[in-house]
Order: sequence, then structure tokens, then C-alpha cells
Amino acid sequence: HIVDVIQEWVLDVAKVPVTSHDDPNSDGTLPPEICIVELGGTLGDIESMPFVEALRQLQERVGYKQMCFVHVSLIPVLGSPPEQKTKPTQHSVKQMRQLGLTPDFLCCRNSLGELDLGAKEKLSGFTSVPMERIVSLHDVSNIYHVPLMLLEQNFPAMLVERLRLNVKGMDDKVTDGTSFPKKERIMRHVRESEAMKSWTRLAQSVDDPQGECVIAMVGKYCNQGDAYLSVVKALTHAAIATRQQLRIEWIDASELITNNDPFETKAQTQKRESAWERIKNSDGVVVPGGFGSRGIEGKIAAIQYARENKVPCLGICLGMQCAVIEYARNVLNKPHAHSAEFVEGLEEDHNDIVVFMPEGDRERMGGTMRLGSRETCLKQGSLVHRLYGNVDNVLERHRHRYEVNPGFVNVFEKAGLHFVGRNTDGSGDRMEVIELEESIHPYFVGAQYHPEFTSRPQKPNPLFLGLMKASQRARLVAGK
Repeated sequence: HIVDVIQEWVLDVAKVPVTSHDDPNSDGTLPPEICIVELGGTLGDIESMPFVEALRQLQERVGYKQMCFVHVSLIPVLGSPPEQKTKPTQHSVKQMRQLGLTPDFLCCRNSLGELDLGAKEKLSGFTSVPMERIVSLHDVSNIYHVPLMLLEQNFPAMLVERLRLNVKGMDDKVTDGTSFPKKERIMRHVRESEAMKSWTRLAQSVDDPQGECVIAMVGKYCNQGDAYLSVVKALTHAAIATRQQLRIEWIDASELITNNDPFETKAQTQKRESAWERIKNSDGVVVPGGFGSRGIEGKIAAIQYARENKVPCLGICLGMQCAVIEYARNVLNKPHAHSAEFVEGLEEDHNDIVVFMPEGDRERMGGTMRLGSRETCLKQGSLVHRLYGNVDNVLERHRHRYEVNPGFVNVFEKAGLHFVGRNTDGSGDRMEVIELEESIHPYFVGAQYHPEFTSRPQKPNPLFLGLMKASQRARLVAGK
């Protein structure tokens, strides 16, 4: 049954080895102690019902002491003077109980400030959740303060108590006869841990940037909110590490090209001029991945501008392929160079710069992508090799069907575009990373993989960190 499959999936994920925060060099073979599962959406939606039932059965299966529920709910603020309304949360908890789930904690989101005492008392009375387990998650200056907010309300100690956890580095012997440490000692242990001290410094540094960095994001899904969320987060992580305030200029790639349309309106001309003006005022350029031919010429034009004007530039997946096509057209003098993904019948071994992977299947729909974590061998002495800490092999995540034609590699290398990252999994001579020498360009890098997927707040991906550092230097040189 579907609920059984969901349970097995959760239990399997809970066994996947992890790395240790305390030991960054750990090899990822440690057994996890806690598995966090998010059941998103709105409680009661038909789409989530099988998952709700699966989690209900799972708690019965593993035992009450092994599984707890944290209910996240919005506390609207209405009226004048503003008042925190608890009725929606009361009803959501009621519905949660009808479905067989009992919340152990309430995490209450609101925009007014800390949840007031009256609201807590009302929630506790109508939901049977103890007042100390009703946690306020109000708006703060940046999202990285949220764990600190939980810390201030003793959430770690309450979670340890609820799940009967043993805290490493503490004496389990206590004087009150219980089998778990006292809340006060747990909280002191957590506050004094290096992990929490490091996180506190991170949160505080976000509030105190030393400058601004403007990055032009040249894509085709700029109006779709979360389409490039992972890329934005990776840029944010790198901005935090370099003490900069990130500002993104969203550039619709299709607005950069005229297509020689004689009927172009004045509004379209103004849009194009505005887009180019924003690119020219940016400190760096990012061309993210995507599918489909719309906007391709605009991406190529933006990359050409960044290369010729020595603006730091990072191409990701399709962005890297566009960088190679641009170099073929304007440096190798191949004006008709393109990708087989967008143009059929390209002249073989002359204009087919990007080709369909040979092991792919054009007839079958689905399951034809090169997906997941793959190893890339980096060229020693290259810029990217240094960015990754001089390690020779890195693991990054992929999602593509097309690749740079390996038959052109030697020609590109002789012309100055270096393929400094190559695939080592035996599936072919895959080109993974390109770069121009720093003597030619301050930062011109492209990656076939998606570096944004391995970026973390306290450990930004090296390619994004390199971009932000180069953009920071460019801004200082320009006297901005």
C-alpha cells in the first residue's frame, strides 16, 4: 500500500550516513541520530492525506518515544491596535487530531513580534499543548536568526526531553532520578558548543555587510519566483562569506536581442536598453541552467559582453554550454556554431559544439538524463583547482542530456579556453568545467554540473565564492 511505501522510504532515509558538523573531514559514514521529515502544504489537502496517514502509522510502528510532531502554523495579526489571532491554529490542530496526529510542539509564525502571553494561554487551553512547548517564530532581520530564536525558547532541551535523547559530551547522571539531562544543563551545553557559536557569528555577520555586490542573473524564468532559488541561495552563502550585501538584477535573456524585428515597439526597445544598462552596472554575471531555445541568443550575448569586458562571469549547465558556443562563434570564427539541442542538422565536426550524449536515448521519454552526484577530476594549477582547496577530485550533482562535443576540446584549448574539469566515471570523455586564465580574465568559469546544490550557509560552493570574490575586487577597482 502507498502508506507502507512512504513509511519504508522515511525509514530508509533515516539510515543514510551523514557527515559530522564537528569534524568537516568526516567521510560521511556516521549513522544519523535524528531524521527530520517535513510534510509540506496545508493540513487537510487531498494531496497530503496518504502522507498524514503514513506518519500516523509510523509513530505507532516505531513508538511514541521515537517520534514527535512539530506543527507550524500562522498567527495572523489583524485590527488596530494589532491583535494576534489564534483561531486558525486552534482549528488546524483540531483537524490534525481528527486525522490521528497529536502535535507535541506548536511553532507559531507571525509578523508582529514575539507571541504574547495571552495568545499562548489561549492556544495551550484549546490545543492541549503545554505553554512552554508553544514556540514563537516571529519576523527577524535575517533567516539565520531563527535557530537562535529557538535556542532562546529552550527548544533544544524540550526536544531532547521529548525524544529521550542522550547529549554527547555531557554527564547523563542527574540527581532527580530521570534518565535524561536537565534542561538547564542541556541549554548551557548547546550555547557553548562551537556549532552554535559559529552559527551566531554567521547570523550577526549578515546584519553587518561591508559592501554591496550586484549580480546580473541572465535567465528565462525570471518571473517565476523560485525557479532559480538554489542559485540565489548559493550566491547568498557566498555573499555572507565575503561580507557583502547581495543584490540581484533579474535579466530576461529574451529581452537582450532584437531579432531584427522591424515592428519592434518603443516599449520593447526600452526594455532591451534597460536590460543591457543593468548588466553593464552589475559587478558580476550568472547564466543559470534551463531548457528550450527561448532566450539562448540573449544568454550568449550576455556572456560575450562579460568575456570581452572582463566582468566576472559564471555559467551553470546550459550557461556553460552557451559560454562554449559564444567562444566558438567569436574567437574560433564559427558564426554558425550552436547546440544540437536547439538546431537540427548542424554541420558535423564544424558547428555542432554541443551534442546529445552518445549513451542517451532520443526515442524514450523520461529517465534519459545524466543525473546525480558525479566525480570531476580537476586540472592541477587551474583557478578552479585552487578554489576547491587544491583537491584533485570533487563530487557535484548533474542534470543534463547534452554535453560539449569532445572533438573540439583541443581547438578550444589552443585558443585559450581551458577545460580544467573532466569526468572520471568511465562513461566518456566528459567536459565538466571551463575557465579562462586569470591573466586574460579575472573570473570566467563555467560548470556542466550544478554547484548551487552543494552550497551551504557556512560552506559556500567554491565556484560561487570565487565569483563573489572576483566581483568584490572588480567593484573596489571601479571605485564603487
